[in-house]
Amino acid sequence: MSEKKQIVKAAGILGFATILSRILGMVRDMVVSRLFGAGMATDAFFGAFMIPNLLRRFFAEGALTAAFVPIFSEWREKHGDAGARELANVCFTLLTIVMAGITLFGIIFSPLIVHLFFPGFSAVPGKLELTITLNRLLFPYIFFISLVALCMGILNTLRHFFTPAISTVFLNLAMIGSALLLHSHFEVPIVSLAIGVLIGGLLQLLLQLPVLWRKGYPLRLNFNFAHPALKRITLLMAPAIFGVGVYYLNITVSNILASLLPQGSVSYLYYAQRLFEFPQGVFVVAVAQAVLPSMSRQAALEDFSGVKDSLNFGLRLTLFVTIPAAFGLMLCAIPLFSLLFMGGAFTFKEVNGAGVALFYYALGLSFVALIRVLAPAFYALKDTRTPVLTALAAFFVNLLLSLLLMGPMLHAGLALATTLAAAVNMLLLLWFLRRRLGPFGGRAILVTAGKAFLASLPMALLVSWVLTLADWSLPGERLSKGIILGSAVTGGILLFFMMTLLLRCPEAEHVAATFRRKILRK
Repeated sequence: MSEKKQIVKAAGILGFATILSRILGMVRDMVVSRLFGAGMATDAFFGAFMIPNLLRRFFAEGALTAAFVPIFSEWREKHGDAGARELANVCFTLLTIVMAGITLFGIIFSPLIVHLFFPGFSAVPGKLELTITLNRLLFPYIFFISLVALCMGILNTLRHFFTPAISTVFLNLAMIGSALLLHSHFEVPIVSLAIGVLIGGLLQLLLQLPVLWRKGYPLRLNFNFAHPALKRITLLMAPAIFGVGVYYLNITVSNILASLLPQGSVSYLYYAQRLFEFPQGVFVVAVAQAVLPSMSRQAALEDFSGVKDSLNFGLRLTLFVTIPAAFGLMLCAIPLFSLLFMGGAFTFKEVNGAGVALFYYALGLSFVALIRVLAPAFYALKDTRTPVLTALAAFFVNLLLSLLLMGPMLHAGLALATTLAAAVNMLLLLWFLRRRLGPFGGRAILVTAGKAFLASLPMALLVSWVLTLADWSLPGERLSKGIILGSAVTGGILLFFMMTLLLRCPEAEHVAATFRRKILRK
């Protein structure tokens, strides 16, 4: 099977598994918004959860995956499964020790950490203390999820994508179940969500282990810390922490500054981020995870033309999906929150607060998506310096713009600053990567972007008109709202796809050809 077909197949599997998880994630957030609203308790929980979640983004899904997969792929190519098994066990042993230490440190020093991250919480009586308590409960999650990330890296390299992608379903189920069943049993009901996170993290890890065993990679303790590949992974991982995780560092800066804004601002940004991550999780992360093993294997074989081909294909697929998705999120921001979240403690005031944040995040969907594909390309090429430099530039841009915009625009200004910083990071990555690899089909990428943008314009007109058929400020009427929003989204997707076929967009033609083959086969 060609690399392009491998990438498409892997992205399809990941996308299917992830959409199940994202749907449950939406259900989870609907349950949380109805039970707890957007106020002191949710600000405290989302703030407390953000800290181990940030470590997850940086160490687990970010730096660990970006550093481990290229070296592991190369080691497996050169030393076979026996050598790869030994490396996996050494990494598992060291990661277990390191993450246990980090977890213990986080629990002990939670008061200091929370004070640093959320200085504005001390202005509300009890808010800082609640955040510290929740943070201590939630910190062990980073231990479980880091081991899950290692398992994911191994399985993805072995071309098994489904289990790691589907595992977050169990996190969402655990949080939903805990919130519904346990919230009335705690003096502070939102503690039930923290319990759900811990249960979900453990379930995610337990799900990976039997699959690894069946693939011939049972995880065992191996204290051979002098393994030659381990040093290379560590050296690659250190700068990857910043290079891959800068977007989430910018989100963290936004949350820290939001703690200084009116109450509910942290929650608005969280809810907006959750909807913003839906198209990322369904497709963008799928493409990034599917492309990285291919690029890593090609780089290990010094097939740099293959690396450029895989990169070009991944970037075009990403733009083809994220450009119309960005239009859709901007237009549907208020309707989505009205349909999914409004009710109980979540009023139209909260709908507007979260909807405005989603609008400004959505402006940067393609920028963030391209970073997810571009940054790992550097690590596949063993280049750790460049992503750090671009990430550092983006970080300072975000900090400066956040300080400038949060005054006049409040939390919406923080969302816009994050988008603009992502644009800077993406452009710098593209420029440096072209200097490193030479041309990798920039004209074809621009043509795909242009056609996707043109096809999105009539789609936007149709979606805007359909959405005027409902009054999104009114509570209830979920059936009619759901039909109208569903019709707008479905009609928009069909019109976009028809327009891209008329514009002879290769990605649309590929989807149509695949669909025809499936139908004819039946």
